[in-house]
Amino acid sequence: MTHDGPSVSTRPVLLGDSNVAFINKPQAMWDAMLDGWVGQQASRGLARSTIDSRRAVLVRFQRFTELYPWEWTPQDLEDFTVDAGSRRRLALSTHRQNHDSIRLFCEYLTDSAYDWVALCEESFDAIPSQICLPWNSVRHRSEYEGQPGRRPLTYDEVERFFEVADSRVARLVSAGRKGALAALRDAQLFKTVYAFGLRRAEVRGLDLADLHFNAQAPQWGHYAALHVRHAKASNGGARRRRTVLLVPEMSWWVAGMQQWVEEARARFAPGELVAMWVTERRTRVSAAYIDTRFQVVRDEAALDSSLTLHSLRHSYVTHLIEHGYADRFVQEQVGHRHASTTSIYTSVSGDFKNRVLADALSRINTLE
Repeated sequence: MTHDGPSVSTRPVLLGDSNVAFINKPQAMWDAMLDGWVGQQASRGLARSTIDSRRAVLVRFQRFTELYPWEWTPQDLEDFTVDAGSRRRLALSTHRQNHDSIRLFCEYLTDSAYDWVALCEESFDAIPSQICLPWNSVRHRSEYEGQPGRRPLTYDEVERFFEVADSRVARLVSAGRKGALAALRDAQLFKTVYAFGLRRAEVRGLDLADLHFNAQAPQWGHYAALHVRHAKASNGGARRRRTVLLVPEMSWWVAGMQQWVEEARARFAPGELVAMWVTERRTRVSAAYIDTRFQVVRDEAALDSSLTLHSLRHSYVTHLIEHGYADRFVQEQVGHRHASTTSIYTSVSGDFKNRVLADALSRINTLE
């Protein structure tokens, strides 16, 4: 098994070769450490975006402390965390991600499989150590770290949201104004998020070829399932894939999707672009655009400002559970690796709870 440490060509520079003059040895060591760690992360098969994000945290931390890893202390981490939180309100998950990046880097530097400890001791008479400790860093102890105000939409809220989205199309058409096609696209995109419980990246990444048949539901043709190829990655690895089946309760989605795919989409003149959701510029809609349009419709519908696009996914999970679908089926549909993750998305309504209680009481009364 091989490890990525300082390269053979780098070692003389780090150790102060007499043939090398005017070198900033601490900076050279820091650069070599970062490069070595990036190589180690890449050799694990982590996504480039994950590696770049973690590296950016380390660069920010080093610039904040104006110190190098062999000089870092636990107090530096605490000061960095306090400063980051004072500049703008950060979610607990953001602090955890920052701490995880620094912790993993310190683990790499202090691992006996590498030479960093010996190199630092020889060059600076100091060694790196782990500064992310149980009492000064955030660990992933709870299943859900989001804001308490985030919740699924009720049935009435879902209906109101889609009514407003559809009315925007009709209003623009009747006024003879531009934007009706885009509004139609946006409305169908939001309906797809809800009808299949998709994440933003998943719905944005859909292509025409991702529409699939389901032999168990031939009546819906190739609108009976979606092949999701841009699912959430796990532990920095490649994005997972899954096929999501259309359930009967969401069959209303088919007519609108047929209209978009078979009639409206072509009016954007997408050419050879295979993206499901195309723009006037023949590009795929952006993630920022999707968020912005959701907020516009949400606010026009006078819904809670804490609701986000992801709330539609939460609603899908909750409503499928209320319709009686098995937890395992719902888990597979939304692509959760663990059942516990699906359970925290579920927020069943009072009516559903009352029905369950009434059924239980009915069974008891029957026995009596």
